[in-house]
Amino acid sequence: MDRDGFKCRMTGVFHSSGDLLLRDIDAGGSDCCLVFLDGLSDKLLLEQDVIAPLSALKTPLSGENASSEDIRARLLSELPFCQDIPALPFSAAVEKIAAGDAALFVPGAEELMIFSLRKFEKRAVAEPPTATVLKGPREGFIEEIKTNTALVRRRIKSPDLVFENLTVGRFSGTPVSLAYIHGVADPRTVDEIRRRLSEIDTDGVIDSSYLAAFLEPTPLSLFKRVGGTEKPDIVAAKLLEGRVAVIADGSPIVLTMPFVFAEDLQDSYDYFAGDKRAAAARIFRLFGAALTVLLPAAYVALQSAHYHLLPLKFLMTLVGATSSIPFPPAVEMLVVLLLFEILNEASVRMPRYLGVSLSIVGAIVLGDTAVKAGLISSPAVLVTALSSIGVFCVPDQVGTLSVLRIAFLLVSAVLGLFGMIVAFLCLTAYLSCLSSFGSPYLAPYAPRISPDLKDGALPSPVSEMYTRPYTVSTKNRTRMRKKEDSCD
Repeated sequence: MDRDGFKCRMTGVFHSSGDLLLRDIDAGGSDCCLVFLDGLSDKLLLEQDVIAPLSALKTPLSGENASSEDIRARLLSELPFCQDIPALPFSAAVEKIAAGDAALFVPGAEELMIFSLRKFEKRAVAEPPTATVLKGPREGFIEEIKTNTALVRRRIKSPDLVFENLTVGRFSGTPVSLAYIHGVADPRTVDEIRRRLSEIDTDGVIDSSYLAAFLEPTPLSLFKRVGGTEKPDIVAAKLLEGRVAVIADGSPIVLTMPFVFAEDLQDSYDYFAGDKRAAAARIFRLFGAALTVLLPAAYVALQSAHYHLLPLKFLMTLVGATSSIPFPPAVEMLVVLLLFEILNEASVRMPRYLGVSLSIVGAIVLGDTAVKAGLISSPAVLVTALSSIGVFCVPDQVGTLSVLRIAFLLVSAVLGLFGMIVAFLCLTAYLSCLSSFGSPYLAPYAPRISPDLKDGALPSPVSEMYTRPYTVSTKNRTRMRKKEDSCD
């Protein structure tokens, strides 16, 4: 096949796409052609490292009986190129071109020579917007997978840190990296995650959330069992504990598995603030989550069926505030909760400078007007506000807690406090039955794992955490040798 035939074939494969560039090169008398996509390859490096040296050749790049391997060896000796130059058949080369590589056609060669000089526009590494940092590293992941793997590699400088490269998505061809520490992570967990990734058969993967849907043990579960973070230091710490990470190109969120509920109560600041401050913070987060789910339900149950349990003065105040409200307590609370949910969704999706104004108008003007109009009572607004504040103590569980809040409200409206207690027991029993890749979801409390309590609600200093969490199955349990052991 000559150069003109190659160009026609390549143009037909890409359907004459406007960003397909074909550059003719006279390599010592050989009519070569370099093909790449505009915007995905580094044009400057292509000009310096490929086009200019090839154009300066004095002898033909390919002879009469030259094989692809001979041409590849000649390129490696003539070009100032630091990476390998693989020779691939046409179909495989097309996939590489679509991913951002450049391919060189040499007359007489059965295969194309691939130059990996990808260059994508990317944002700078900065503090992640979803994880405000008080103390500690302020770097966050970005949408470029190579940068993200490098951020993890900087923190774990060990040859045992492994990145397995996969490609997911028929059309998107999204690069995915499976990260774990060899000799620490459980091979069974790694094999299971690798199997699930390899079995994904979909048109495209645009974000890591697509992968999370396939990696979830039970996708219809209300509680997530695949963690996600934008901070490289958190991923590094979890890898050191024996967990596995999945990094997807195009997403700043890195998935970690196994994932248990206690991880949502932890924060990287806890390990810089001291164990006493961390203990108080984790208790407050747990209390905020409980307040979110139980406070509206308890308010409706006490007002509707158990008002005799309230102190007399408080009951008189409550009756005075709600006597003119035309709706039953359950309907009133449900309306206020739905109103707050709508305001929250609107403020999140509005432009930032309009979101603040919308929050002020919705929370102050609309709420105050509704109270004065007698449609809702001020205690209902107060209970909903406290519940809505508590939900952000565990920001990664906002959606789950919001659904549970409404579910508990409906149960308490029908069955009162008895129904709320039964619903809470059923929820606890359900969570106790969940697991994430072999790790109990409520560990280290259900079941009770005593060594892991050192990093629970009442954490111990990092200097006393000698073993990796027993919650996570690992090959190497020892994290740090005790002082008396190190002296032997």
